[in-house]
Amino acid sequence: MKPGNDTQISEFFLLGFSEGPELQPLIFGLFLSMYLITVFGNLLIILAVSSDSHLHTPMYFFLANLSFVDICFTSTTVPKMLVNIQTQRKVITYAGCITQMFFFLLFAGLDNFLLAVMAYDRFMAICHPLHYAIIMKPTYCGLLVLVSWMMSTLNSLLQTSMLLRLSFCIEVEIAHFFCELNQMIQLACSDTFLNDMVMHFAAGLLGGASLAGILYSYYKIVSSIRGISSAQGKYKAFYTCASHLSVVSLFYCTVLGVYLSSAATQSSCSHSSATASVMYTVVTPMLNPFIYSLRNKDIKRALKRIVGVPKCP
Repeated sequence: MKPGNDTQISEFFLLGFSEGPELQPLIFGLFLSMYLITVFGNLLIILAVSSDSHLHTPMYFFLANLSFVDICFTSTTVPKMLVNIQTQRKVITYAGCITQMFFFLLFAGLDNFLLAVMAYDRFMAICHPLHYAIIMKPTYCGLLVLVSWMMSTLNSLLQTSMLLRLSFCIEVEIAHFFCELNQMIQLACSDTFLNDMVMHFAAGLLGGASLAGILYSYYKIVSSIRGISSAQGKYKAFYTCASHLSVVSLFYCTVLGVYLSSAATQSSCSHSSATASVMYTVVTPMLNPFIYSLRNKDIKRALKRIVGVPKCP
């Protein structure tokens, strides 16, 4: 973009998924359904963990926090998109865009950190079972969550503060359904070198460190499981990790897929990036309650008690 047109604008246009008005009711219904399922499913997980004393353990404490974060994560983008479709207006104010981006980065970072903390919890439970109860006390678990909030908040503040120094051209169109950081930087009229450096450095440092911690934890877990002599013992140890491993694979594979594909296309006006982003912003938070409830007997038992399903004789 030409640097001469550096007027500070007051609003952006979110282009969403389709220009065709005939598809908007279908998109509205689809995303409304996914959003309601996400909120209801994750609320059930939180209710199950908080109401069942058998689930007052570090693993389920972190799971309840993850469910809360997933609700907030989806709520930063989907409601605004639904309102835009319903009112047939694609406008978001500059302040609204910055606010949305702040909370999106905050909860995306929390998802990332909590998944790493949950991997650490499984590592301690399987590799150091004798020290698990001593180390993973409620105060320590709360501290891990607090540190996750602090690190994610600092990163979000840094990224949004860096964005405030940029100027944008008049009538900026964002080829996305929310204010995505990379899209915003590409649309700026001023120099974005520092923003690009900070964005990629933070993504590499925070995302890379969390992923490395998860991989190391599961490397040690697999090594410990291989050392168990009985087949039943191996199955029981792996069973406690299966749900978390499924969620980790779903989250990181979709995130990496989105950003590798967007880097390959090098096109800021393509709708393919917005469509692919649905996987980790909407689909993954929606599937997490199903993954944990279907693969976890304790969660299923608590959910049955909540909805009033009688126990099998």
